[in-house]
Amino acid sequence: MKNKYSKNTSLLISVLILIPVLLIGQQLINDEDNSQSHVPNSSSSENTDVVWAVNVGGTEYVGVDGISYQADTALTPLIAGEIGRIETIKGSQDSFIYQSFRSGDVAIKQPIKNGLYDIIFKFAEPEDNDMAARIFSVFAEQHIVIDHLNVRLARDGKHVSALARAVYDVEVKDEQLDINFEAIAGQPILNAIIVRKKNMMSDQWELVWHDEFDYEGKPDPTKWSYDIWPAHKVNSEDQTYTDSLKNVQVKDGNLVITAHKETLNDAEYTSGRIHSQGKGDFLYGRVDVRAKLPAGQGTWSAIWMLPSTPFKYSTTCEENEDWQGSATCDAWPNSGEIDIMEHVGYDMQTIHGTVHNKAYFWQNWEQRKGSIEGQNVEDAFHVYSVEWTPESITVFFDNTPYFFYSNESTGWRAWPYDHPYHVILNLAIGGMWGKSGGPIDNRIFPVSMEVDYVRIFKPLTQ
Repeated sequence: MKNKYSKNTSLLISVLILIPVLLIGQQLINDEDNSQSHVPNSSSSENTDVVWAVNVGGTEYVGVDGISYQADTALTPLIAGEIGRIETIKGSQDSFIYQSFRSGDVAIKQPIKNGLYDIIFKFAEPEDNDMAARIFSVFAEQHIVIDHLNVRLARDGKHVSALARAVYDVEVKDEQLDINFEAIAGQPILNAIIVRKKNMMSDQWELVWHDEFDYEGKPDPTKWSYDIWPAHKVNSEDQTYTDSLKNVQVKDGNLVITAHKETLNDAEYTSGRIHSQGKGDFLYGRVDVRAKLPAGQGTWSAIWMLPSTPFKYSTTCEENEDWQGSATCDAWPNSGEIDIMEHVGYDMQTIHGTVHNKAYFWQNWEQRKGSIEGQNVEDAFHVYSVEWTPESITVFFDNTPYFFYSNESTGWRAWPYDHPYHVILNLAIGGMWGKSGGPIDNRIFPVSMEVDYVRIFKPLTQ
């Protein structure tokens, strides 16, 4: 959930996916003093689960995440389609990958061992054309995995901007990975592809803070605090946040945040937002949150992190200013934000992970983020995770990595992630993103996000 965040298109599925690695940060919860003690990231050696990666239409390349892309020319005729080039790419730490592409009758036939695979497709719209000029669907093993993709709309309406979309649990049974693109308008396009074996969570983690919600009533006050806010404080959201049990309650083993259609404090909707600031702050580690998401147009749910020291990199704020939603205080985006999961109900199965900072956020169209095609996120619990080290941030869906952001070592504007953060859980209604797919559907209320647990880990001592 973003403060001072804006969207200008009706479909907002903007993605930056640079395939992640297994991360090995070295921090304790609430242990800022040890912030310089860590094991250096070893990206290339940690990507042994990547079985195939191709710079489509281009030459060999090694990404910032250590993944080695093969040259397209060495693989023809495994990949079909006409080769093209884009000179300038925005929104990626690996812009080279997006500068070449194939378009037209794009198809892939790659020999591969039988098993389950995660696939990351990378795209960039090369033309400043009509918004609906290029729409296509993607099939893997004869099953549709991305439906009606509009690359430009999915990247905030901008062309030449990097978009990567992950899909997971693609099962190969005949020792050949078959991928086909089906045109709906214009020609399909593909800039790069990564195929990796299905992996499981590393066991190199120690649980240090958690809430299993195995009690009844209000959230544990030693772990959680409420934000009690009016409507429109941030992001033009339509709800008012309360501490009422009808909006935030622990019952039947879950935290349940429920939005209602009701008039209160000049708002037409009520909902809940809680956070662990001052009670569960941490610097580097892993967060797992098992949750079931709300359904319905107008919902905007989030599992995310903000700095517990928000004024560290601010330049225009007064001491202890109410900075969230402020038009003058630049604590956001200067001091950073990490989104573990964001979801809007009008785009039901798309899950987003994002980082925000001064160098890369929506105003300069260089937003660093990624998305994955989920499954039954409104009916089943899934685990939403982040791994955070001094070198990188990786976001996961059911332990499938789909967004990777690297510390560029250029200073706080691109990496303000060197001080403690805390977890936030909330369900917004409407707002800039929640209503961008159309008006709020008042038939959905009451509607809830359910959270089974929140767990924070530190790496085991090496």
